[in-house]
Amino acid sequence: MTIQFKIPYRLLVLILSMALFSCNEKSEKKASNQDAATNNDDGFDLIFDGKTLEGWHGDPNYWRVENGHLVGEVTPTTPLKHNTFIIWQGGEPDDFELKLSFRIEETGNSGVNYRSELLDTIPYALRGYQADIDGKIRYTGQNYEERKRTTLAYRGEKVTILSQEGLQEGSLRDNVANNCWQSREVTDTLGESDSLKSKIGFETWNDLHLIVKGNHLRHYVNGILMSEVLDTDTINRKMSGKLGMQVHVGPPMKVTYRNIRLKHL
Repeated sequence: MTIQFKIPYRLLVLILSMALFSCNEKSEKKASNQDAATNNDDGFDLIFDGKTLEGWHGDPNYWRVENGHLVGEVTPTTPLKHNTFIIWQGGEPDDFELKLSFRIEETGNSGVNYRSELLDTIPYALRGYQADIDGKIRYTGQNYEERKRTTLAYRGEKVTILSQEGLQEGSLRDNVANNCWQSREVTDTLGESDSLKSKIGFETWNDLHLIVKGNHLRHYVNGILMSEVLDTDTINRKMSGKLGMQVHVGPPMKVTYRNIRLKHL
């Protein structure tokens, strides 16, 4: 005799939902473990341990460790007056490669600063080159110089920043229009901005790879070159400096980073 058992529909849905959640959780842990296993490949060193903020300095109102990730968050109860950063304390890299993964909410605005300097007038603030990241993918991949020359290269551009030698001294703002540095020459295209945008995931994990050597700065997202800068402006460029991640003034937002690895060149 064959005995058949009928499982109530609601119980069946609950069981399937729990199984799906468990599967997703295991996949997330597996991906995180796979990332950790590659930390020292090809000379890259892990600079965020996934457990603490040791080696990093930032405002604890906005930065924390969660599920092995570095999280920056602005909430309705913690609005920002100025952009704030969490800053790596391990040195001031000159020539390097940086690899990490990021995930950002649609309302988010963030970025990875490098070869930057601390401001002495605003706590946790950096001034310098930035690999831009935003939730609406308007700017992700471009090269923006925080609190300095503004946009150096939009997504899809290969740019030479022109020398300022011999020009009359004046405010940096005098050479900025529409939030873009004017002494620059677009020397080539890397692709249409919207086409490159389609290669960047929305509210999901993306891989960022920076290759910074001499005055040559390249930003890759998901293995695709998004912007490239040759900075011949010896007056304003920086050849070494601090490294940090940003949360931006604006609406509540959350950005998450993981598997942050650095290789000195």
